[in-house]
Amino acid sequence: MPRLVTHIDADACAALAAYYAGILRNGDAILDLMSSCVSHLPAALQPGRMVGIGMNTTELAANPRLDEYGVQNLNRSPRLPFEDETFDACLIAVSVQYLVDPVPVFSEIGRCLKPGGIAAVSYSNRMFPTKAVAAWRETGNEMHGELVAGYFGRAGKFADINISDISPQPGQSDPLFVVSAVVA
Repeated sequence: MPRLVTHIDADACAALAAYYAGILRNGDAILDLMSSCVSHLPAALQPGRMVGIGMNTTELAANPRLDEYGVQNLNRSPRLPFEDETFDACLIAVSVQYLVDPVPVFSEIGRCLKPGGIAAVSYSNRMFPTKAVAAWRETGNEMHGELVAGYFGRAGKFADINISDISPQPGQSDPLFVVSAVVA
């Protein structure tokens, strides 16, 4: 079923857009992986190409920032339909907790990013408990960051793995964290 909503509150959405403003450049080719009806990009950013891969056609079609999109269940088929070194950046916004076997997906991200390209995986404490993997449900925000950093590390294609707390107003809005890495 389509969910045409954001999965974090307005302050967290603004914090994520501000974070992206610091790592993305006009003209970048960007892959929005596990995409939906919103990509959380800063309004002023003008990507050269913006591609969304998600699970729901209705949600993807409603996303005004996408130039193109495809429907793909990464838990069934982690192979991304792109040539090597296609993108400057890959974003996963508040959905990494649903990957059953994340390392092959992160390996594919590394393959599709250009050398020096950045991957940024954001997460909050919100989730659909019936969909999130057990390792996510049974741990907290700090361990979530370690899990995602481990996905990058085990993919074997990334360097400069960083975990950042970008929570806009602790205790007043959704907490928000980003794990980023650069293709070596």
